[in-house]
Amino acid sequence: MLEARGLSKMFGTAWALRELDLVVRQGELVALLGANGAGKTTTINLFLGFLAPSAGAALVNGVNVSESPLATKRELAYIPEQVALYPTLTGLENLEFFTSLTGRSDHTRSELRELLERAGLVTAAIDRRAGTYSKGMRQKVGIAAAMAKRATTFLLDEPMSGLDPKAANEFSATLRTLKREGAAILMATHDIFRAKEVASRIGIMKAGRLVDELEPASLRHDELESVYLVHMRDDAPARAS
Repeated sequence: MLEARGLSKMFGTAWALRELDLVVRQGELVALLGANGAGKTTTINLFLGFLAPSAGAALVNGVNVSESPLATKRELAYIPEQVALYPTLTGLENLEFFTSLTGRSDHTRSELRELLERAGLVTAAIDRRAGTYSKGMRQKVGIAAAMAKRATTFLLDEPMSGLDPKAANEFSATLRTLKREGAAILMATHDIFRAKEVASRIGIMKAGRLVDELEPASLRHDELESVYLVHMRDDAPARAS
């Protein structure tokens, strides 16, 4: 589970994130929508321990990230906008390497192959050099690495940016599978359509605040877009959540 309690971050005299209260439970995917500078990436970096909060706390499975950064990182998997792989290694070799870094070296090669296939990487690509991979294929290796780590919580920062429709659809299917298997997922995105497809809840952020929280199942795509655009208007208040 991911939990933000009054989570705030200031850079100089400017608030990048202010008084965020948010819970992502196991089996949930919460998507954060907002313009650049809204506080989405700052939120993820605070959960990762890359930034220290100015106030409040970020908790992973009930453990304060600031107080126990190494313990919380063991529970987390982070998938950025661009998953970096070693281009001269195959997909399988990359996964072996990244898995060894997490201390999870108990997987056989056969099990790692199965994880890559579960993540959606086609069998024929597993033994190809990663330098030939598309962005969508690299993201799938990232998902497989998270599963090999046995992470319980996932942080995703614009993971579908730049994916073609087929790759984005496949990635969405993988996220739904992770939800069914009990993962807690927090995803920052600009993609309203995909957020509507995969999210349990959608948070709209503006100027460092969570200004609305929506149940996507109760809204059509055009209704969600309309609500979002109203919040993004210059005269709309950036109120506390």
